[in-house]
Amino acid sequence: MIICCGEALIDMVRTTIRGLGNVFTPFPGGSPYNTAIAIGRLGVPVQFLGQLSTDFFGEILFKKLQKCHVGEELIHRSDQNSTLAFVEQDKARGPQYIFYTEGTADCSLQPSDLPPKLPADTKCIVFGSISMVLEPISFAIESFILREGTRKSTDQVDGAPLISFDPNIRPFMIKDKNAYIGKLEKWTAASTIVKMSVEDAVFIYPKLDPEKALQKVIAMGPRLAICTLGPKGALALLRRNDGSVTRVTAPVVNLPVADTIGAGDTFHGAFLAWLEIKEKMSRSALVNLSEGELYDALFFANKAASIVCSRRGAEPPSRKEVEALKVPKEKETAKSKPVAATAKPGKNPEAKTKPLVADKKPAKKNKP
Repeated sequence: MIICCGEALIDMVRTTIRGLGNVFTPFPGGSPYNTAIAIGRLGVPVQFLGQLSTDFFGEILFKKLQKCHVGEELIHRSDQNSTLAFVEQDKARGPQYIFYTEGTADCSLQPSDLPPKLPADTKCIVFGSISMVLEPISFAIESFILREGTRKSTDQVDGAPLISFDPNIRPFMIKDKNAYIGKLEKWTAASTIVKMSVEDAVFIYPKLDPEKALQKVIAMGPRLAICTLGPKGALALLRRNDGSVTRVTAPVVNLPVADTIGAGDTFHGAFLAWLEIKEKMSRSALVNLSEGELYDALFFANKAASIVCSRRGAEPPSRKEVEALKVPKEKETAKSKPVAATAKPGKNPEAKTKPLVADKKPAKKNKP
């Protein structure tokens, strides 16, 4: 089972309605919330850990979790208002946000609200996004992931669950960048997986290209670092037990884009869902993924993200929809050399991020 912890809010998205002009339409959202929805729709056991309001927006959030098969046992309810995020699409810069978070239910999660013990089948914990720049929820989640990331358990062969971190940075919410980067690197060091967008990478390490940024990330401790590159697909670096690093890229599927809200959250959820579906959701299994398996996981996640971009709002697809989405026939039969390569961390300073195209799928050595 996967636990997603953090904010759950209402995205007020600017839309145009005939006769009314521009209006704001409410959609359930929040990065860890969307990730939980994506996982639930893919048929993988998932719980949301957080606090929801009892107001009518909170009811919308709660009912969508139920509808999408997300467990509610770790949810607290509060009479504080729901967080609102007003969203406007910008063709050049992507979605632009204004957040109203002061004294809201989800952002008021306290350490005392955290469960003293997690369900025995917990295999992964997801955190990140604006939860980590707001108090008291940031302190609560940091305490939680530091506790769970180091615990030992007889319930799991590998002891601690995987910790998967998505910074999902909103620069305008960060008042002191240096202080934030210091905290982010602490959270990075405590994580097993770090998934970031190219925008995150540019904000955190503006002097590095995405691949070098990922090299810096895995040097801090994570086993797997992933960067989503928008229409160029995704790049991943996997650090193995012998210190070598495997590099894999995977493409997106070109679909008409309605908006990109929830794309990164859906990618994150779908990638983790693939690990669980294929019984690879453990620390030992993760570091032993073959190049073909890592490609398949990335491409599965890219397909899910491509589908959500073809819809209004964060509406992740089902597993059936993802599996039905194929690359063009001429790409499926291509016999190109694998894109994955193995090298020691930091030993290839000249490496550049290569264009990601669908005919780069590596031949599988071990079918998952």
